[in-house]
Formats: sequence, structure tokens, C-alpha cells
Amino acid sequence: MTHSAYSALTSADVNRSVQGRTLVWPIGATEQHGPHLPLSVDSDLAEAFAAEISAGLDGLTLPVHQIAARSLPQSGGGLSFPGTVHVGGDTLIRYVREVLESLVALPFERLIIVNGHFENEPFLFEALDQVRARGLLDGREVYAFSWWSLVQESWIAAEVPGFPGWHAEHAGVTETSLMLHLRPELVTEERPEHDDPPRSGVYLHPIDVEQISNNGILSSTSGSSAELGEKLFRHVTDEALAMVRHGEGLLLARTRPDRRGRTSTNGRSDEAAPVSAAPKGRRA
Repeated sequence: MTHSAYSALTSADVNRSVQGRTLVWPIGATEQHGPHLPLSVDSDLAEAFAAEISAGLDGLTLPVHQIAARSLPQSGGGLSFPGTVHVGGDTLIRYVREVLESLVALPFERLIIVNGHFENEPFLFEALDQVRARGLLDGREVYAFSWWSLVQESWIAAEVPGFPGWHAEHAGVTETSLMLHLRPELVTEERPEHDDPPRSGVYLHPIDVEQISNNGILSSTSGSSAELGEKLFRHVTDEALAMVRHGEGLLLARTRPDRRGRTSTNGRSDEAAPVSAAPKGRRA
């Protein structure tokens, strides 16, 4: 299986190259991640996961989107720290919706959106649902998820003791480890600590940013390593590929020719190489 960039196609090649294929769209952010990680973290991670997932599905990867919803103090450190570039939620919804409206003119059969920025998620889902409500996604498969949503709780329990919750994992051990694995040249030597992560689902005003974060990080980087990042990267991509290959939760689960190990509509079982078990249970 090979992955290639959608943007490398010529106009004359697009329809033939996209026909029946999977498109993977990484959506990230340009956001402060403390003193040790670059502003590009959310985009770098979304793009890396998207490329790996696309390769496993013989897909085409769309260009990463790097301007996101605003950072919030309880999940991204907020806008008190320089560097974050953002748009309003209504603008992001409209942007994603209009991109999807242009994409559906192409003859692809599956779209996967990989999100890397915590505050993006509800706006991406809203845009997708607006397009779905107009019938523009009929006959196609769509998966959209934040990469951390595929991490099994058992994996977290085994690999990241004292995990603070994904809302507070901003610039913490998992993102630092992933960047050490994927883009080590962008990670500084600093390893900030913050032992009092904020609560999830709480909005505060006026907020004491020095209390809820340490220079923009919401948890601690203790235990981060390239080895842990590699294990997490593989875990997420394996979970994503298994979910898509099994058609988990889809009405169209048995109709795709690249889906294996499922009973077809005529009652016969398709044979193929095994894939890892589809993720089960509540997501983080």
C-alpha cells in the first residue's frame, strides 16, 4: 500500500486518481505549546497520523489545515501566551463546510478527517452534519475523529500512570513524546512540570492562567520519550486502520472492496490478512 499527496496530482489526473479511493484530511492548529514544543504541534501530529492512515488504506492525503478554533485556558492554555493564530468557531464551521462542499464533486468513496486540536472537534462535527443534512455525503463513508479519541483506556492505564485527562494533556507527556518520535529537532531540552491540571468542562472568568498552567502547559512532561511516542503513534494508527477496515458502526460496513474479514451481503465470508481488533468500549 502507498500513500500520496492529493495536491501533487494534476487536474487531468484528479478524477481517475480519486475514483473509489480514500481521502484523508488532517486538521490541526497553530497554537502555543509551552517553552519546549513548537506552535505546529497539533498540525504536525494530525499530518503524521493522516499520512500513516492513508498509507495503510492506499489513500490520498489532503493538505493539512493549520488555522484552528481559539485556544481555551482549561484545554489549551488560552490566549494569554503568544503565538496562537485562530478563527472563531462559526468561521471554522463555514470553512470546513465549504471545503467539504467542494470535495464532494470528486468521485472518492471514503473521507477520513484526523483532528489534532482539542477545541476544533465540535466545530468539525457540526460542519460535517450540516453537509450530511443536505444529502451531500450520501453513498460515501465518513470518519472524523481526534487522534486521542482512539486511544484505549487500557493503553493509557498501562503506559501513562496518573493521566490527567485529554483536556489537560496540552503539551504534556503524550504530545511531547509524539513530537520526540516524529519531529525531535523541534523539541527543546526543557521539560516543564505542572502538578495541578485544570478540571474538564469548566469555564472560569476571570481566570488565573499562572494557576491553571505552567507557561502554557496544563500537565507535566515527566516520563516523555521518543519510545513512548512511537508506541502511542503505532497504537493510534492501528486502532484507526482497524476501525475503518471493519466498518465499525457503519451502515455501509459490508460494501467496500477493501474491507476484509466481514460477512458480505450474500452471506459469504471474505478472507484476508488479519487486522488488529477493532477498538471497543468507551473512548477517552
